[in-house]
Amino acid sequence: MAAETNEQRIRTIDKEVAKLLQERLELGAGGAQDSQSALSSRSYERSFMNELEREYPGSRGYEQILFQTIFNLSHSYRATSGRSESDLAGKINTAIETTPKLFPSSAMVACQGIEGAYSQIATDKIFSHANIMYFRTFEGVFQAVENGLCEFGILPIENSSYGSVTQVYDLMADHKFHIVRDYKLLIRHCLVVKPGTKLEDIREVYSHNQAIGQCSMFLKEHSDIKVNIVENTAVAARMVADSDRNDVAAISSMDCCRLYGLESISDRIQNTDHNYTRFICITKDLRIYPGASKTSVMLTLGHTPGALADTLTSFSSLGLNLTKIESRPQAGSDFEFLFYLDFDASAYSEEVVSLLCRLDSEPGKFAYLGTYI
Repeated sequence: MAAETNEQRIRTIDKEVAKLLQERLELGAGGAQDSQSALSSRSYERSFMNELEREYPGSRGYEQILFQTIFNLSHSYRATSGRSESDLAGKINTAIETTPKLFPSSAMVACQGIEGAYSQIATDKIFSHANIMYFRTFEGVFQAVENGLCEFGILPIENSSYGSVTQVYDLMADHKFHIVRDYKLLIRHCLVVKPGTKLEDIREVYSHNQAIGQCSMFLKEHSDIKVNIVENTAVAARMVADSDRNDVAAISSMDCCRLYGLESISDRIQNTDHNYTRFICITKDLRIYPGASKTSVMLTLGHTPGALADTLTSFSSLGLNLTKIESRPQAGSDFEFLFYLDFDASAYSEEVVSLLCRLDSEPGKFAYLGTYI
């Protein structure tokens, strides 16, 4: 009989490992789903890892990596095998059944800023005929939706070159809302001035802090120009138009340039031509429109070693693609953070709903922000 080849032996070992892993997962899931059992499991894992370190002192940590992965998978398997008491599944099913089949073409929409703001441009991309109500702050948009003043709200959440809009993320923790849609808008910043003003005449420039960050290279090249932060790029353009000075400029859009009778003396001054801002469209009540395939949640994690790894393993074990992880400090807490997770997933999947319900039933803070198109 021919000797077993290396490939055949590896295949045999892999099948044995798969069989033993399944047995390990099932045994690990057999215990009670309480905190005492979880603490006992953690204690065993620490003890076992210490034994591995003593028995394999010359290794490069491969054994530790392997077993830490097994432990994380075991935690995920154990959690998802238990029956959740969360009523979130019912809310999701109701939303799927009652949400209109088509996203509306017109609605009352809350936006931050004034006419010409990028939020207004994004609104016009999302809705064919939007009745826009403007608010000075992002919080005003949240409040308008939460109080039923507007059916929808549009908010910038992140920029491809300058990162997250932290003001919006921080406000998310204080308001009840759901995301129903997102939109990526190509942002092209212009340096706009009163007709006749030249670049060498400019002494001050106005804009929003996100726009200023997105145009940092241009501003560095013209470091003699004083930078003033205002609440919105459209507000900046209007300030220049209303000013009696000819040495001021605004970083704003070409739409604002035309709207307020200004001139653009330098187009596309952002750091990169691939400059996109992602906007979210929010509502008060949970809605899940057909074709929704992106999901966002907000949660806190327990102060235990491996808490984040366990949570991430819960997603990876289902093959879910995490597209963003954002952490923000909780106001008034001692280095405690809220985590915002975006991932590709449909609420029509029972496994995904089971995962959401399990996260909802855990002791920490959790909010299902929505599944959207």
